[in-house]
Amino acid sequence: MKILIATPLLLISTLGFARGQNGGPSLKGTHRTSQTKTSPNRATTFCNPLNLDYTYKITESDQDISYRSGADPAVVNFRGNYYMFVTRALGYWYSNDLTQWHFIKPQRWYFQGSNAPAAHNYRDQLLYVTGDPSGTMSLLYTDDPQKGDWQAVPALLRNLQDPDFFMDDDGRAFMFWGSSNRFPIRGYELDPNHRFLPKTGPIELFNRDEARHGWERFGENHDDPKLSGFIEGAWLTKHEGKYYMQYAAPGTEWNTYGDGVYVASSPLGPYTYAPNSPMSYKPGGFINGAGHGSTVVGPGGQHWHFATMTIAVNYKYERRIGMFPTFFDSDGVMYADTAFGDYPHYAPSVTGKKGAFRGWMLLSYKKPVTASSHLEDYTPDRVTDENVKTFWVAQDNAAGQWLEIDLETPATIRAFQINYHDYKSDLYGRPKGLYQQYIVESSLDGERWTTLRDRSYDKFDTPNDYVELPHAVHGRYIRFRNLHVSTPNLAISDFRVFGNVGGNLPAAVTAVKVAREQDRRNARITWDAQPESQGYNVRWGIAPDKLYSSWMVYGQNSLSIRSLNMDRRYYFAVEAFDVHGVGTQSAIIEAH
Repeated sequence: MKILIATPLLLISTLGFARGQNGGPSLKGTHRTSQTKTSPNRATTFCNPLNLDYTYKITESDQDISYRSGADPAVVNFRGNYYMFVTRALGYWYSNDLTQWHFIKPQRWYFQGSNAPAAHNYRDQLLYVTGDPSGTMSLLYTDDPQKGDWQAVPALLRNLQDPDFFMDDDGRAFMFWGSSNRFPIRGYELDPNHRFLPKTGPIELFNRDEARHGWERFGENHDDPKLSGFIEGAWLTKHEGKYYMQYAAPGTEWNTYGDGVYVASSPLGPYTYAPNSPMSYKPGGFINGAGHGSTVVGPGGQHWHFATMTIAVNYKYERRIGMFPTFFDSDGVMYADTAFGDYPHYAPSVTGKKGAFRGWMLLSYKKPVTASSHLEDYTPDRVTDENVKTFWVAQDNAAGQWLEIDLETPATIRAFQINYHDYKSDLYGRPKGLYQQYIVESSLDGERWTTLRDRSYDKFDTPNDYVELPHAVHGRYIRFRNLHVSTPNLAISDFRVFGNVGGNLPAAVTAVKVAREQDRRNARITWDAQPESQGYNVRWGIAPDKLYSSWMVYGQNSLSIRSLNMDRRYYFAVEAFDVHGVGTQSAIIEAH
């Protein structure tokens, strides 16, 4: 049978709603973006959560609940640029390097924003998107996403939640969907020659299996015995002839939100569970979660997994976006590297680094902080506790409010990150004129100060502002001076400072013990404490050379993991870290 490679494009022309017909847009157009965040030197690193101008949600405005959020990212490459579609964003972002992102307010879009959107590039001919919050939706398409004059295929697909649209190399089209703690991930084939209507009935691909997959259990640390976990957020990636169906569990508000994967030889299966699932998982550290995402090939052919990270303070759907370098090993095992997943990593544009951890350590953890003022119990020590859910609130938002951190020893400072918090912000949608201005300085003696970053003239919206310094700076004291915020109070969850201190690395962790419990989905790991270490990274996996999962902990020398698969043998190792760097990994322990 002869396959027309350009079938979708020919279909649209035949139906009479191709670009340029009936007053449609031309191929060239100007894009409308928010102000571009620029810096004198192009950053070579990035740090999660990504510093996007996140939209304030309107979904809880009737309850006067104000919060920013970005979740369920669908990221695709189209004609050399990357486009990121996010739940309820009232638009979307584009980038040419996966690091600097610019918001597009499209000419036509979902009035209340898309919900768990799907996006697919078919051979750079058209970009498809869908994700109507109602669950009844058309496929939207455009060949000029920077202009954003989207048009709709004249057909409705019904009862879809968390859709994923996929077109294979041969022109066959498929839709997948599912968001439930009862129903499975399902899919059917669409007919590109008949308005992309279903060619088949729904096919059940797979469902949650909490009895065997510990990570699919609901709750913080998978510890809610009453409620079942959700299975949602399908995303299909084709790699070397195999189809990798990623899916999220158990719930977006938990630290354990991650993505598992099933593998098949055809889009509709049958699918086989990948034994290293979850393939994207970040339960520890400053900000948690690495679920309901998408995978895209970035610069240099490196894969990146974009995912949802949770805050869940103002509301359970208060979230951010993270990205993690992603790999397929020699056995075809897919995994995202989330170790040190909220520390600086090499940017996608840095050739040959594959998004590796930069080696800049957290200098500010638990260090003494003073402030110009604080409101009620929102004390300044919260900006160094490495917890996105706690925050300092100044008495007002006036210029002159300040924070000062004593690193307690001179250090080589490489970068910092200011994470603003929405404390009673009373903002909704995308109001104009949101921006933050500040000056950050350093000093060796607390008297003579050097400016690290001056944003006194910038008018950029930077809620999770990560700044890589153009050159290393030697300092002990770090001071933040507020000039302007758009919220009623200045509130910061963490002021994080990265770099290194000279000295010996932590010693190798010793006496690692793993006790797999009677419920084999659970394991208890203990090790000898190193009093001088800041924290530990616990790594585990299904083989000694596949320790692909990790959990960062501070101030403790034990960990309960409840995310294991029932019928797998696991291997564990622990490494210590502090301001000097990361110590040698312990011996690998096998746990039957």
